[in-house]
Amino acid sequence: MNLVTPKQRKEWFSRAEDYADTFLHHTKHFLPHVARFCLVATFLEDGIRMWMQWTEQREYIMKSWSAGWAIGTLFVIINLLGQLVPCAMILTRKKTDIACGVLVFIIGFQAIAYQIIWELRFLLRSCSLVGGLILLMVENRKEARSLFAGVPTIHNNAPKNYMQLAGRMLLVIMFLTIVRYELTFMSIIQNFIGGICMLFVAVGFKTKLSALFLVVYLTSVNFYLNCFWLVPNHRALHDFLKYDFFQTMSVIGGLLYVVALGPGGVSLDARKKEW
Repeated sequence: MNLVTPKQRKEWFSRAEDYADTFLHHTKHFLPHVARFCLVATFLEDGIRMWMQWTEQREYIMKSWSAGWAIGTLFVIINLLGQLVPCAMILTRKKTDIACGVLVFIIGFQAIAYQIIWELRFLLRSCSLVGGLILLMVENRKEARSLFAGVPTIHNNAPKNYMQLAGRMLLVIMFLTIVRYELTFMSIIQNFIGGICMLFVAVGFKTKLSALFLVVYLTSVNFYLNCFWLVPNHRALHDFLKYDFFQTMSVIGGLLYVVALGPGGVSLDARKKEW
């Protein structure tokens, strides 16, 4: 016996979408600013950490690569300026595309310098960060003009639409790093619902609602699992949790961009409108 009819499911989705639309209506003026700040949070934190731990970072590179003092110092300077300067550019909306390109370079540069380029967890999170930066670049692009006034077309904005597709698909990879491999009822339910929302965001179906759910879910998980403020500063776990916390915040910023911008032209939501 089917306890939930298709009609009831449709009503629930419709009601949830109404709530999401109400949220967007009340937050549309400041949501992109919040998204932008969250997105660059991990780069801001890491840039400040380079300044606070200048000696430790330099000595780590000197030891890991058997490099001299000058190389170690250059590494810290590149990471310091290569993160704080682009973050300032992004927050002030100055040359956003260039700033995003520099931050993508920094992600790759750190992966090689810290010799973690093939570490799966880092690789997945890095892909999510790149996805968020792509969406930030999308927000900075203007709609292409149509041949017919007031009638935008998918083909006119093809680069932007495909960038949104790439950004969405990279962004949701973050969820794979917090999947709980436990056979408990709650873990199975969380993984199932989160996985469905991740798939919906990736293919662009019920996109804003799904992305909004993932924002709430990831925020809750982040504050629960990565509460670095409860761990003493001198313990290595403090830095590890802090790093994870701000990386997750950046992915949340990317998801907020999905909520604010929508799925774009290459999505099931857009196709549904055509039908």
